[in-house]
This record gives sequence, structure tokens and C-alpha cells, in this order.
Amino acid sequence: MKFLADFFPVLLFFITYKVYDIYVATAVAIAASFAQVGFHWFRHRRFETMHLVTLAIMVFFGGATLLLQDEMFIKWKPTVINWIFAAVFIGSHFIGEKTIIQRMMGQAMTLPQPVWFKLNISWILFFTITGLINLYVVYNFDTDTWVNFKLFGLMGLTFAFVFLQIPFLAKYLKSEVEAESKDSEGKS
Repeated sequence: MKFLADFFPVLLFFITYKVYDIYVATAVAIAASFAQVGFHWFRHRRFETMHLVTLAIMVFFGGATLLLQDEMFIKWKPTVINWIFAAVFIGSHFIGEKTIIQRMMGQAMTLPQPVWFKLNISWILFFTITGLINLYVVYNFDTDTWVNFKLFGLMGLTFAFVFLQIPFLAKYLKSEVEAESKDSEGKS
């Protein structure tokens, strides 16, 4: 459910673009981003940092697209968001005791510190590379291809990247389940 809520503005952008044009789609995406943040606040009485960052970037780049009637601004938005995330993940190596990936996933799994480090580095590389891929599509293909890539390509790359991490993390998840099993047997 959270996944769908996070992609709500992107999905509405895609649908609106297919029916109208990039400028109407941009206005709808801005409105959807405000709705997303508002709905989350109404439901949880708190904001998610990712939603606020995405909203700010959407308003800036979307607003520039509409104001200047230049679609290049909205096309740069995915790259800027990905590179901001990469910068945050890089910064987490120097600020605090845990990397951001460990802060986000640490309650769900226990991994050795070097594995958390490698996992964080892999996300830095992913965000950096997807930002570059977006720019490649922006400058080498038409707007229709870019809109399709924005929804299906970036989402597909994200799913593929997450699934590629499963074999890497699986050996640590098995040992964690085995340790819990041994703890519960010892208590019986």
C-alpha cells in the first residue's frame, strides 16, 4: 500500500500525459504531490522526509516547467532526486554511527557492519547511475519515450536492484532466523 502511495504522483503524471500533454501532467503531478503529503499528514500526523523532499523538488522543477513552458526542467527532476538521495546516503557515512540504510532497515534485520557499509554503497551507486540513465534518456529520446521510461524504466530498475540484493542478504537472514529458532528452543 505504501509503495502505491509513493508512486501516486508518478502514476497520475503518466496517465495525464497520455491524455493531455506534459504541462497538464506536470500540474497534476504537483497537485498529487501536495495531496500525497496532506493525506499522509492527515492519516499519521507526521510528515515523511522523502515526501517533503519530493514535493519541494516537484514544486521547483514543475513550477519552472509551467512558468517557462520548458519541459526540460521536469525531465531533470528524477535525476536531481536520485542524486540528492545519493548525497544523503554518502553523508550518512560521516554523520552518526549508522549509515542511512542501517537506520532504515536495522530494526528488520541484523547484519555485520561491513555488510551495512556495502549495502549503503550499493544504494549510492544505484541512485547515481539511475540519475545518469535518466539524463541519457532525456537527451537521446523524445518526450513520449522519457515519460514511459520515468514510470516503467525507473520502477523496473528499482525492482531489479532490490531483487539483486536478495541473494547477497539471504545468507544473513538465514542465520538470523536460525539464531531466533535456537533461542526459542533454549527457552523451552
